[in-house]
Amino acid sequence: MLEPSSTNMPAPRPQGLVSLMPRGPMDGVDESTWIDVIQKMDEVYSQLIHDEIELENKNTELEQSQQFIFSVLSAMSDVLLVCNERGVIEETNAALCELVGRSDAELRGTSIYDLLADSPSTDRARTVLDNINPPRRGEGLELNLLDAQRLSVPVDANCTPRVAANGRRVGTVFVARPTAEIKRAYHELRAAHEALKRAQQQLLHSEKMASLGRLVAGVAHELNNPISFVLGNVHALSRYCERLSHYLAAVHAGEPAKQLEALRGKLRIDHLLGDLPSLIEGTLEGAQRTADIVNGLKRFSAMDPEARAPVNLNQVIERAIHWVRKGVAPNFEVHWQAGAPCTVTGSAGQLQQVLMNLLQNALDAATGIGRTPPEVWIDMDVNSARLQLRLRDNGPGIAPEHLSHLFDPFFTTKPVGKGTGLGLSISYGIVEQHGGTLSVHNHPDGGAEFLLELALAQTPPETVIHPLKS
Repeated sequence: MLEPSSTNMPAPRPQGLVSLMPRGPMDGVDESTWIDVIQKMDEVYSQLIHDEIELENKNTELEQSQQFIFSVLSAMSDVLLVCNERGVIEETNAALCELVGRSDAELRGTSIYDLLADSPSTDRARTVLDNINPPRRGEGLELNLLDAQRLSVPVDANCTPRVAANGRRVGTVFVARPTAEIKRAYHELRAAHEALKRAQQQLLHSEKMASLGRLVAGVAHELNNPISFVLGNVHALSRYCERLSHYLAAVHAGEPAKQLEALRGKLRIDHLLGDLPSLIEGTLEGAQRTADIVNGLKRFSAMDPEARAPVNLNQVIERAIHWVRKGVAPNFEVHWQAGAPCTVTGSAGQLQQVLMNLLQNALDAATGIGRTPPEVWIDMDVNSARLQLRLRDNGPGIAPEHLSHLFDPFFTTKPVGKGTGLGLSISYGIVEQHGGTLSVHNHPDGGAEFLLELALAQTPPETVIHPLKS
């Protein structure tokens, strides 16, 4: 290829052109005419040189583009396969060659169906290739390819139609990613998530049982009353049973009426019969009272289900106050006046645990500095969509450096053995799961004030689920 010495200099005139000039004058043609012809030929030759240089530059750019495309295809971790409308392979990349253990030259001209591991994959690929009106954005499908060891490898493929300049479909481009590792990672992540959920439930349950443990003394006292009442009534019924058996034995023995009348008075049968209804009623009442207390404890200590239901928050607050008072704080003064029914959506047991934690913390804060009696004020503001519940104690308040850490797991200001540091953290998580917020600040009049915000449930009152009474 000839190249000019400089793009600004005219191309050298070929010697053959000079030899074309006549050595002598020709009839009707002067020298200026020949000079014009030679100049035109020089221009044509210069244009040829320029076009040749441009062609060489274009070839260089094309080679660079091809090298760039080849490097991109080689660097792809996803497998690439280009086939014509009949499924004959026309192009591959290094990832596919490595996966199937065959070179690009070996794959070209073979059928895509030879790479599929099973008939369902073949049917899915054939459906895509036979579709005469495929979506331009492509469609996804799962295929199983045969790897180098002739084992099935699942891939997630995106199939995009390849269209010629005239708009006719000339083939399909398959870009696929092996999903075995992704599925394995997903299953591991799912298993870890389930384990975390179980650990969270166990932690929640452990904290609930710790709260329940603080109520054992009060619960034992509360259970003792109805059980003692039932026990006394049963002893009385046992004595009455003996008298009745003795009297009935005399009746069945055919004793004279006078003797039966005397025995009836001696055994006080009339008094016994009059006393039986009240004894039975009292026994049933005591047994029902005991069952209600046990059921209330079982409901509080049981693992809460995931389901959410409408809950009357006023009754949740009352039950939380009841259990804390029945624990170790019979003199705990709670200033609370229930208003109109206030319904939220959630778990009654979990919300009761939150309120019991807040009340127990308020009690601990007030008794820790010797306040007598310990007091807490509960106020509720309700608007059309949300409610705000404020709970303030008469304790010393919270140190400013502790305010930002109060809801951190295992953070506690109580002495060793007096607190787990999980109550407020778990309460914060429960409120967050209920779509609400829990915050704390020091009240201007002293003590700490917790602010609980929850969304109101748009549920008719007759569908509200009330916490089980004790």
